[in-house]
Parts: sequence; C-alpha cells; structure tokens
Amino acid sequence: MSHSVGQVAAFAGITVRTLHHYDEIGLLVPSERNHAGHRRYGEDDLDRLQQILFYRRLGFPLEEVVVLLDDPGADPQEHLRRQHDLLRTRIGALQEMAAAVEHAMEARRMNVRLTPEEKFEVFGGFDPDAYAAEAERRWGGTDAYQESQRRAAACTKDDWKRLTGEFDAIHRKVADLLAQGVAAESEAAMDVAEEHRRFISDSYYDCGHEMHTGLGEMYVADERFTATYEAIRPGLAVYMRDAMLANALRHM
Repeated sequence: MSHSVGQVAAFAGITVRTLHHYDEIGLLVPSERNHAGHRRYGEDDLDRLQQILFYRRLGFPLEEVVVLLDDPGADPQEHLRRQHDLLRTRIGALQEMAAAVEHAMEARRMNVRLTPEEKFEVFGGFDPDAYAAEAERRWGGTDAYQESQRRAAACTKDDWKRLTGEFDAIHRKVADLLAQGVAAESEAAMDVAEEHRRFISDSYYDCGHEMHTGLGEMYVADERFTATYEAIRPGLAVYMRDAMLANALRHM
C-alpha cells in the first residue's frame, strides 16, 4: 500500500511543503509516482520519515540527519537505540516520545507493522522545519545569517560529516569538564568555550565574543536548544552559557 503526500503529511503532523522540501534535497524521495507524476509513499518511506522526525525532534539539523541516515553501515535498529538513549535523558513531555521509540523498537523486533497513525502520533503536530522560517524571520537580515547560508550552500555531504564530528568533539570536551566538576569560570572551560567560538567563526559565520555570549543565553532561554544540550549531559546548556560568558569577559 502506498500513500499520497497529503495523507503522509496528515499522519506525521507536518506540512506538504516540508515533504516536498525533503524530496527536493534528497532526504526523503518517495519510492513511487502515479501516472500523473504525483508522489506516493510506501512503508519503507514512512519508516525513513519516522527516523527523520525522531532526529529532528532531538535537535539534529537536516544536514546531519542526511549523513546519519545515508551511512551505508547504519543499522535501522541502531538508529532507534541511539535515539532511545538520547530520549531517556529527557524529562516531562519527552517521556511520551521515549515510549514511542520503545514501541517502534519492539514492533521492529517482533516484525509487527505499525499503522501510519501509530508511527507518527508521538510527534503531536511538531513540524521541525517550521523553525527554518523562524530563523530567517529573526536573523535573515543579518550578515551572520547571510554568511552562514553562503557557506552552507557550498558544503558537500563529506563537509557536513566532518563539521559535525568536529563540533560534537568540542561539545564532548565541555561535557567532560562538567562531569569532572570543573568550574565554568575556570581556564580550562573558558579555553574550550573559545575553541567553540572559533569553530563557529571558521565554519559558519564571524562570531565575535558579544555574539557568542548571545548564543549562550539562547542555549538556556530557548527550550529547543536546551533540550539538545541536555541530551548530551544534564546541566550542559547552563554550563556552556556560563563558560562562554566568562570567556567573553576574559577577552573583553
């Protein structure tokens, strides 16, 4: 059985435009077209969309999702296991999401086919790519936004894979300092915060110390960013903000 783009959008609680965008960038290309050329999505397509939305809800940008899902050595079960581990660090509203991942894992293990509604009910109408429009509204007129867009357009999949690995390594350094009880105002924490700022400047856009402290505040003020860092280590969002501020004060 296959489903139309409108049906899939309704199942997943996202827009038809989002599905069109996923098709255009090669993230989710429907496996069928009808005689009129309209998109038709099969069961494998729905499974891939489920994985995309799990990762997007966890805060992964689209370019990282492409790398994760197109890894030839990736195991679908391992995707679910990784997502489950991340989700178990969340609290409150995300507990329902963790239960949904467990449901998907059990269904795959027992070879039980979930209905389209069951696959996507957990997302509750969450459309992650609505945030792309929000970002353009909030920062579209800034030089930093324009520069980040130019650099992003020039990146290949290998570039994104390398950048993702390097950025993740910096985040792990910060998380390790937090785990060791090193103060956010320490030289070690400030040095990693400076490495974080320079990475952004070298890879995405010119990020001065004042802008960097603004990012730190956003990591705490915006629950979407907070959830991403809390998934790495509880307390990391606040720790990063404090280290970024201390580093800025040291240089200013």
